[in-house]
Amino acid sequence: MNLICGVGFNDKTRPTSINGKITKEYKLWSSMLHRCYDKKNHAIHPAYIGCSVSDNFKNYSYFYDWCQNQTGFGNFDEDGKDWHLDKDILVRDNKVYSEDNCVFVPCKINMLLVKRYSARGIYPIGVTYSKKNRKFLAHCTNYSGVKESLGCFSKGIDAFLAYKTFKENVLKLAAFWNESKIDQRAYNALMSYEVSIAD
Repeated sequence: MNLICGVGFNDKTRPTSINGKITKEYKLWSSMLHRCYDKKNHAIHPAYIGCSVSDNFKNYSYFYDWCQNQTGFGNFDEDGKDWHLDKDILVRDNKVYSEDNCVFVPCKINMLLVKRYSARGIYPIGVTYSKKNRKFLAHCTNYSGVKESLGCFSKGIDAFLAYKTFKENVLKLAAFWNESKIDQRAYNALMSYEVSIAD
């Protein structure tokens, strides 16, 4: 049996392509495995080092059938992008792709939760320091993907708190605007999401 990334197996009872076009399920499945187990991918995207896939999800047939029953699977954003398979909304800082941890969400919601550790520097999330002004600057991306300035502060903690308040409100708005479309578990997680200074 041929394995994908040495762990994923396909018993060929579910389609991987239809009329010569690779199925959405197979694209998601193979991409998930490569994110977790492909060392070349880790060199480009180190955030996925240490991530894994549950035994059930390693089975393409199981993953294929699971997708059919998920809220949001097959949906598109208003700009035509497929919804993302997300592993972090239901379980904070989760490293395991599994049927209990994953949901489908619009790309915009998924991008709101990207933390970009490698680009952050020494300051808390949402905070930079201006040597010119000798002030801490708070900034955050809104639901439309536009970066907004939230002000200048004498203390880094005050800049972070401005970011925290804004970010949590953005996530609640995202949940509210998408309540009828997304999995109820994702809605609840977004409504109760709390930004931590350790994020």
